Amino acid sequence: MFKILLSLLIIFPVLMGFGEIFQKLFGRIWSGLSAKLFSGMFLLAIIWQVLAFFVPLNIWIESISILIGVLSFLYFRSYKDFLNYRKEEIVKFSIPSLIIIFAGTYYPFIIDHFGYYVPNIHWLREFGLTKGLANIELIYAQMSVWHIFQAGLSNFSDVFLRINVIFLLVFLLYILEKKAWSMLFILPIFLFFVQSPNSDLPAIALSLVILNEVMNRNKNVKLLFAFSAFVFTIKPNIVWVLLFFTIYFFKKENFKYAGLGIVVLGIYIFKNFLVFGYPFFPIQIGDLKLYWMPHREVLKESAELAIMKAYDLKFSISEIEKFTVWDYVYNWFTINSYKKYIHFAFVLVMLLFVVFTFIKKDRLTTALFASIVIKSFLVLMFSAQYRFFIAIFFVFFLILFQTKIKQKLSFASFFIGVFFILFSLSFPQLLQKNFPSFKSGYYMKGFTQKQIYRPASFASFKYSEFKIGNLKFYIPNHYLAYDAPHPSIAPYSVRKYYEAGIFPQKISKNIQDGFVWKKLSPEEKEELKKIISKF
Repeated sequence: MFKILLSLLIIFPVLMGFGEIFQKLFGRIWSGLSAKLFSGMFLLAIIWQVLAFFVPLNIWIESISILIGVLSFLYFRSYKDFLNYRKEEIVKFSIPSLIIIFAGTYYPFIIDHFGYYVPNIHWLREFGLTKGLANIELIYAQMSVWHIFQAGLSNFSDVFLRINVIFLLVFLLYILEKKAWSMLFILPIFLFFVQSPNSDLPAIALSLVILNEVMNRNKNVKLLFAFSAFVFTIKPNIVWVLLFFTIYFFKKENFKYAGLGIVVLGIYIFKNFLVFGYPFFPIQIGDLKLYWMPHREVLKESAELAIMKAYDLKFSISEIEKFTVWDYVYNWFTINSYKKYIHFAFVLVMLLFVVFTFIKKDRLTTALFASIVIKSFLVLMFSAQYRFFIAIFFVFFLILFQTKIKQKLSFASFFIGVFFILFSLSFPQLLQKNFPSFKSGYYMKGFTQKQIYRPASFASFKYSEFKIGNLKFYIPNHYLAYDAPHPSIAPYSVRKYYEAGIFPQKISKNIQDGFVWKKLSPEEKEELKKIISKF
């Protein structure tokens, strides 16, 4: 906890400093301290994304960025913003803030933390954005700008990767500034996301902020669209906010305000072409025949796995392909896990949304409903996994109760929700018992006294070193890569490459020049088979 507080003392002034620069360049998205902090995140993330094309996000990049941010903080006298808060407001912010910081000290437990977030961030810190990186691990193809942002602050400012704690504190500040009590009501749910640099938290929360601003008649089209594009680059399945803003605001006369948002999207698409070979992961459109694109068999297997995950891996792809329309629907609603209840809740919310839209009959609600329908259709088409449409529950809650929940009720709900969530984190065995698919429960521990000083973290997995062709690589003695040295390949991916008869190779001697795949010779395939047998 103490080390997170130290990180805050460094990162908050830096974000405010860059927020001041952002506002001088592009204007102010809304009034208040939260606007500066969110704008600082936006600017830093975009700058680091561009820099990562050329250099790794190492300690030099972080040090220079910290220096610029702090100097801007002092030059613009941003510290005066803190003096405008009354004692009562400071208390309202401080108590929930300490709870958020404390929640952030627990063990990371989201499974993607080990196989996706940490390896991603370590790669960015060591090499930056690398051509054909998806050939090493396809999961790198969906690299979020949020992980780029975290990588830029991971050398010494936030070595425990608790950037989501900082984000949630800024979100809390926004709630108190705007008196958005319905958001405080649901904030405790986000405490499950603060132990990892999970991209769902900033994407969902920022999308709610944008929606709240539009509902409160914020007409800053340029910056609201830019932030909508930023949300999309954090988590593309939150595409509804970009669709909503486009449908609701963009008339012919508003096109002139789209420039900054288009730049944000352009950088993101270029990054995807470089890393993945296509503009949007996992959709294989926009084929430019780039020689570093992943092998089609690997892409096909990934798409099939996504479909199987929609049914909780209970059916093979060959079985799913034989489904009738009724089979698709019936099996989706009868999965033998908690996910089926989320599926039912999703359908119920969509039906209620239809009724609500019909009753309201206003342009804003209609545009919002249309964007949610389009997003839901896309999710159901590619992979109907519950986690891809769970944000819809937050959206519907906000439009239904935006002005109906009062301050006292929201604070009471916040503290009740916090109690149950911290209790769950303190006794992870209960989560494991009630949710067998909660695999991280095997590794987690409850609260330990060490958390008062530093956030809880897992020890590194052991690993082994191998070489195929010109690529020396590492395989962890675990099914996830986590923080093995780079380039690391999970055992599952090694088997996948063996089945496809290919393996990643360096383009040149310099690993930063990128990767392609090549067909395995009979000797290499036999060598790979021996490697696989060890895992």
